[in-house]
Amino acid sequence: MPEPEMSKLTATKRKWAVEGKFLTGRMTRPETERLPPGQHLVKNWPVLDLGQRPEVSKERWRLDVRGLVMHPMTLDWAALHELPQSDSLSDIHCVTTWSRYDNHWRGVKIRDLMDLVHPKDEANAVMLTSYDGYTTNLPLADFASDDAMLVTDWEGQPLTEEHGGPVRLVVPHLYFWKSAKWLSRIGFLREDRPGFWEKNGYHMRGDPWAEERYSED
Repeated sequence: MPEPEMSKLTATKRKWAVEGKFLTGRMTRPETERLPPGQHLVKNWPVLDLGQRPEVSKERWRLDVRGLVMHPMTLDWAALHELPQSDSLSDIHCVTTWSRYDNHWRGVKIRDLMDLVHPKDEANAVMLTSYDGYTTNLPLADFASDDAMLVTDWEGQPLTEEHGGPVRLVVPHLYFWKSAKWLSRIGFLREDRPGFWEKNGYHMRGDPWAEERYSED
């Protein structure tokens, strides 16, 4: 699937990466602090995408899990809901400097998915692909963290299209561009490689507490 075209917002965010915008230089996390450096709190949930919002019905939605796994599979909506369903509470932090506390999620924990597909020993990273052509990478350790989920519900309601429904990834301990919306494919890789934003000046990992907003290059 080809990568999406460069929208006005995308071009602006790429410029931010070049300029190092929003960086504070504070790299430590005091135990008493909940808000990462350079972030501000919001009560709403801002909508950010690449300007190509796909319409994916629950009936049409499929998730392919491929690459370095023992048991490749394709999940449809019914198969996803046959997996163990979990609830989670977490904060989210966007690289554009907003954070939102106490989000209630429901979905399938990544660790439960991995129990089914069994990543091979040589797998060290994943590449996520969305229905709009967006891609982003994750080290396997981050992808397999206890708080990572395939999310179908937020605040007790089905996840809306604008927020990545019917299914998105949520990895709350990293900046939210790593939590791909409209998820269509998970590819397990031997070596980490950059996705869309990572090719456009953003960090390969994206830890909010280390202010890993932009590439070190």
